[in-house]
Amino acid sequence: MPFKSLEELSAACLDLPAGDDEAAAAVARRQDTLTKPRGSLGRLEEIAAWAARWQGRATPRLDRVKVLVFAGNHGVTARGVSAYPAEVTVQMVANFAAGGAAINQLARVAGAELDVVALDLDRPTGDFTQGPAMDDEAFLSAVSAGHDAMDGDIDLVCLGEMGIGNTTPAAAISTALFGGAAQDWTGRGTGVDDAGMKRKVAAIEAGLARHAAALPDPLKLAAALGGRELAAIFGATLAARRRNVPVLLDGFVCTAAAAPLAKLHPAGLAHALAAHVSAEAGHRRLLEALNLPPLLDLGMRLGEGSGACLAVNILRSALECHARMASFAEAGVSDK
Repeated sequence: MPFKSLEELSAACLDLPAGDDEAAAAVARRQDTLTKPRGSLGRLEEIAAWAARWQGRATPRLDRVKVLVFAGNHGVTARGVSAYPAEVTVQMVANFAAGGAAINQLARVAGAELDVVALDLDRPTGDFTQGPAMDDEAFLSAVSAGHDAMDGDIDLVCLGEMGIGNTTPAAAISTALFGGAAQDWTGRGTGVDDAGMKRKVAAIEAGLARHAAALPDPLKLAAALGGRELAAIFGATLAARRRNVPVLLDGFVCTAAAAPLAKLHPAGLAHALAAHVSAEAGHRRLLEALNLPPLLDLGMRLGEGSGACLAVNILRSALECHARMASFAEAGVSDK
């Protein structure tokens, strides 16, 4: 494992590369010469500079894009917090392998490779209302699995998840990190009814009360309240930063999984963009807390990295405009 202790992991989170300022500045300079009013491509111009900063090159590219989907099971599902049984996680991982899920289609259209990493699906995490979801060893193992899954020889990574019940730990982590009432962060996930919503909020409140001592430490609360796939997303987000790979975060669960890095380091998620804002209650609030404006708002709440894959095509458009548009001088167009 790359991380042998929480202290070692915390130290890695505090020692993050800052990105390439000159590459980003070179993009900005070129954007101002292209055949358009300055700033008229809006966020597309910002995206080009962002990609340059984190890839470390003035002409960023997306030759190799990878989608990493982490799957895990949760003991808290015993509390009736999901509309689907836990065995669906295993069944959906098989569906990914067979090419039958939404993410398979979206990854193909985006020109992205898809890797699915299943994390001890036959061994759910602990029910966090009764004890920690993971002890330090289990948490570090999952973080390390995500860290090791990150290939440094790629231009962009899209992060996603699959895990029945995982909007419950996501809401618990969000509440613990940013405050407010559990019900403010809790949505219907896979479609629980009103009674299921009450059970879900009650489970989160019980978990927060039981693990109150861990809440001031982002890593300890992620272990106590989270899940293996959330920990792996955290590890992959950290590895991407250390390996100069920009990140597209998917929905609520994915964002909540990465959020502890922003609490540990003020610029911890500077290399990440929010691909979309999902319909899951709490995601918009979480993106606002992290100052991550979403690229898309399509009412999606599937997970699997689906929103992140859709956003790849926006990034491709931004980089094509940056690299291929003519300058005023090249086109013989009068600048103002």
